[in-house]
Amino acid sequence: MEKRKILISSESVTEGHPDKMCDLISDAILDEALRQDKQSRVAIETGTKNGGVMLFGEMTTRGYIDVPRVVRNTIKDIGYVKAEYGIEWETCSVWVQITEQSPDISQGVSEGDGLHKGQGAGDQGMMYGFACNETKELMPLPITLAHKLTKKLAEVRKNDVISYLRPDGKSQVSIEYDEKGKPLRADTIVVSTQHDGGVSHNRIRKDMIDKVIKPVCNKWVDKNTVFHVNPTGAFIRGGPYADAGLTGRKIIVDTYGGIGRHGGGAFSGKDPTKVDRSAAYAARYIAKNIVAAGIADKCEIQFAYAIGVSEPVSINIDCFGTNKIPINKIEQLVREFFPLKPSDIIKHLNLRRPIFKKTAAYGHFGRDDPDFTWEKTDKAALIRKEAGLKK
Repeated sequence: MEKRKILISSESVTEGHPDKMCDLISDAILDEALRQDKQSRVAIETGTKNGGVMLFGEMTTRGYIDVPRVVRNTIKDIGYVKAEYGIEWETCSVWVQITEQSPDISQGVSEGDGLHKGQGAGDQGMMYGFACNETKELMPLPITLAHKLTKKLAEVRKNDVISYLRPDGKSQVSIEYDEKGKPLRADTIVVSTQHDGGVSHNRIRKDMIDKVIKPVCNKWVDKNTVFHVNPTGAFIRGGPYADAGLTGRKIIVDTYGGIGRHGGGAFSGKDPTKVDRSAAYAARYIAKNIVAAGIADKCEIQFAYAIGVSEPVSINIDCFGTNKIPINKIEQLVREFFPLKPSDIIKHLNLRRPIFKKTAAYGHFGRDDPDFTWEKTDKAALIRKEAGLKK
């Protein structure tokens, strides 16, 4: 019998994609609030279309945030400096509808207030964390390569290595795996990039393969790898002119590329009292330490919280049969050595800092940045010892 070809795909988008642009703006507002008042409560959504940006949501802070200035500077940093790109930072309209956080929600996440008195979760919901040992980042290979491609796209654009590129762009990587789950090769790589008019498709294709795809993916490329570059033939109109953008529409791009489940809550624009963000970071931190400790080759953790309640209402751990010790022992180690309450997560991961804008593009996980405290494996040696595993 012929072996089944196992292909798994993940995508990424550049910071100039309309949805990702909105994530960046929402997190830029959050950062500015935390810079002035680390106790700020923020839940900001951003939308964009044509030459306009809309911000709406809730914010309670002792600081003063010049919202239009933050919006315009973020758009400028992305690279939207000409109207023909899809939006222009100096002339775009900025429409703001922001109120204070509801007191009914506030009492549930304020220490000493509310029904349960302790600092509870900012909302109900499920959050997932995931890690696997197929890359040094302990992330799935398809999303790792997809992010590196879009980051490389931005790099060659901003450094003027390829002068005709514009900010909008996407990537997608399909990896072939063997039956044991080991990645073998890149089967198909897709790169779509916005560009100036008058540039031939052949030139764009050659530049993308030589200066973006191969420098990132060469280890996984073989003679049978298929490259799709701007597969419609042209990508001149981009940004908010071509497509509306909205915060929170790239949640799979932000996490594990579809490998590993997602609870549904977006991250950007939310301060760390929102467990959609902080508990998802904690779940990644725990899963990564479990894999780094050698307790499992692959680990997925689900938390569920109730608004105003500090302890998670449920914890579920799945190692997909790769665990070296029983699951109930792993759960015991998680409960003993890792932060689970929102206040403990915030303190342990030091989340009341203006670090979130840089999380908004190219993935919240699998990146080597000292501010990404949820990527540390500082508990791996301890839990390996507690699990009774030899080095």
